[in-house]
Amino acid sequence: MSETALFINGVDKFYGPIDYGVHAVKQLTMDVKKGEIIALLGSSGCGKTSTLRMVAGFEAVSRGTIALKGREVQTFAPVKRNVAMAFEGYSLYPPLTVRENIAFALKASKLAQSVVDQKVADIAKLLEIEDIMGRYPSSISGGQQQRASLGRALIRDADLHLLDEPMGQLEPQLRALLRGRIKHFIKERGLTAILVTHDQTEANALADRIAVMEGGVLQQFDTPQMIKERPANLFTGTFVGEPPMNVFSAGISGTDDTVSFGLNEGVKLDYKASDFSHAVRAELMKRSKVMLGIRPYAVRRSEGGVGAKVAVNQWLGDQTHIAADFAGGTMVLVEHDRTNLAIGETVAIRLDPGSLHVFDGDSGKAISHGQELA
Repeated sequence: MSETALFINGVDKFYGPIDYGVHAVKQLTMDVKKGEIIALLGSSGCGKTSTLRMVAGFEAVSRGTIALKGREVQTFAPVKRNVAMAFEGYSLYPPLTVRENIAFALKASKLAQSVVDQKVADIAKLLEIEDIMGRYPSSISGGQQQRASLGRALIRDADLHLLDEPMGQLEPQLRALLRGRIKHFIKERGLTAILVTHDQTEANALADRIAVMEGGVLQQFDTPQMIKERPANLFTGTFVGEPPMNVFSAGISGTDDTVSFGLNEGVKLDYKASDFSHAVRAELMKRSKVMLGIRPYAVRRSEGGVGAKVAVNQWLGDQTHIAADFAGGTMVLVEHDRTNLAIGETVAIRLDPGSLHVFDGDSGKAISHGQELA
């Protein structure tokens, strides 16, 4: 079992009085293992940055505890926590050059100057900022400032590295290059890091586990693969994945031999009872209404399938995205070959039972994923 580097236990964050202030983070409990990269993923205002700032010590914890390497630190000043942080707002020292800003993080380390110089040079090469090391923050671009701030955090020998939208200002090509480099840098040195991002591609590329947040609540905390394949609820299922999961409201009926989902506009999906495990069938039959989800990559065109009318057909260079009118909503299909379908053309689609995600119609909690209960 890996050593726990960080344990957040029952943490609440209120802005304003507890009784009627804004409840930004709600009863958050999560652990981070030593050497692990965690992504806090969610839309603006979901509580991810408030969480990061409480761990760093820049926001007070309203309730709960934060333990770092076994020490409760929620009342410690930031400087006492041994946490390195790359801010979204950069926070570089204006009177210092980029080189001096990055080296400043090692000021208390008592390292020989030659060692400091080599570490700074390595970070500059990693982040592709070797040509701006002698310049001042006011004379470089936002993306260059962001990389300098990231370098200042990564160079530190800290118990925890906190990265707040660390590549949000970078152009896509550079961002893709640095993701791989930064992950290798963190893993090679056994660092522990928490990344805040609204970009699921970044979260998937960098993180060992992803904490999906919404409305201040932790929705799911798992590996990228498990979040994609076994979303805990409807929010996670539709938030993670590109293009997003197709979702349709459905009623359920069945016999000993069949399971049927009734969608809007009289669309009916009929399956053999044997397409689902006994446990899944038993759970489904307890409900009269569910939300039926399927990933666009899992939708297949197939003879004998249910009809859908093509509304959009886009070739994106390496795959085709087709949006079709289906059951009063839109069904998105992704195909790897270029597909010649005219707008308004009817296609037959099949939703394989093994690819279905079924969610409770009221709570949104996952009921099943294919053959297995959630």
